[in-house]
Amino acid sequence: MVRDAGRLIRHVHSWMSRPLPPPPAALRRGPLRRGAFDTRARSPRLTSLLGAALGVAFLICFVTGLLSHLIQHPPAWFGWPSRPVGLYRVTQGVHVATGLASVPLLGAKLWSVYPRLFSWPPVRDPAHAIERASIAALVAAALFQLISGILNIARWYEPMPFFFTAGHYWSAWLAIGALLAHIGVQLPIIRTALTRPSPEHAPAGALTRRGLLGAVGVAAGLITVATAGQTVAPLAPVSVLAPRRPRTGPQQLPVNKTAGGAGVRDAIFDPAYRLALTGPGRTESLSLADLAALPQHTVVLPISCVEGWSATATWTGVRLRDLIARAGLDPEGAEAYVESLEARGRYRATTVPPPHARDPYTLLALRLGGQPLHPDHGYPARLIAPNRPGVLQTKWVGRITVRRAS
Repeated sequence: MVRDAGRLIRHVHSWMSRPLPPPPAALRRGPLRRGAFDTRARSPRLTSLLGAALGVAFLICFVTGLLSHLIQHPPAWFGWPSRPVGLYRVTQGVHVATGLASVPLLGAKLWSVYPRLFSWPPVRDPAHAIERASIAALVAAALFQLISGILNIARWYEPMPFFFTAGHYWSAWLAIGALLAHIGVQLPIIRTALTRPSPEHAPAGALTRRGLLGAVGVAAGLITVATAGQTVAPLAPVSVLAPRRPRTGPQQLPVNKTAGGAGVRDAIFDPAYRLALTGPGRTESLSLADLAALPQHTVVLPISCVEGWSATATWTGVRLRDLIARAGLDPEGAEAYVESLEARGRYRATTVPPPHARDPYTLLALRLGGQPLHPDHGYPARLIAPNRPGVLQTKWVGRITVRRAS
């Protein structure tokens, strides 16, 4: 059996290495013609240095992005703590900042290698065809990741005929898989290029390798500074490209979805508003006055969104653990299913798992900065919990169902 497997491997290797018929010379035109590109400013060392930086950036984006996806769509084996309260703020801020800094890195990397896309012959053998297909997949996935991520940060979804979260998630796996395969194929070249310094070949007066790397580094730094102010408050005055500012919006807090956009204005101002609190075998209706009469607690928590912005605010309301106890369960082993008055929407409801449900910082907030919640911030009541994405901090809460955690 081992002998047969070895024979099969040799046969496949022989087939993969078999030269393909050469393409007609008449096709060698335009970018395929000999000497179509001046490649003196490019070198394996330049490409390897840019690739190493881009690989690190993509790995950081992949890990932090996967973490955000797991928090929003948790499988049974995954658990996410409630402390430290600003951990998600850091991980998602790093994710978005690193993704934006990758834009000049990817541009320079593609510039350093694009003449190879027109090498002759286009395909030498089946193994070369597979290698080029993997590079095409890597480039396509990388461009898709960065472009869709930028569109999401800007909340411009019209050009994307798909659900951003799902598309971004699955293309991330494609990008990281193609990246690892590419590194595996190119590792000998990368090792040689990085361990053996090569002389400059840039034409006189042209940008040198060191100059290009410096320019890319400066561009990445400027992009970071110009956008990081949406979560790092001291940088806000110089973050001219940041789509959100920490102190911009109603009650000095940014807003993604307004009450009007969610179609809840009539429901939230209805004098008959009641919060339905449901526990095992019991349901209680609480008016806004009833909620205000319960023990009130004040916490200082950031609200952190997947677009990369975050802002710290002071929230006041009823502890979720107190409502769980009121519904008849021990907060230590319970979870809460929180539903919005919003009629539809992918994030109109969320499950608050035990670590957050029992945390004393998790509130059904009634006030923001000492004032009643602005309609766009979730009036009459909203969820605010430590270390959770903003999309899971349900606004305009109409029902809380308390149940034992599975």
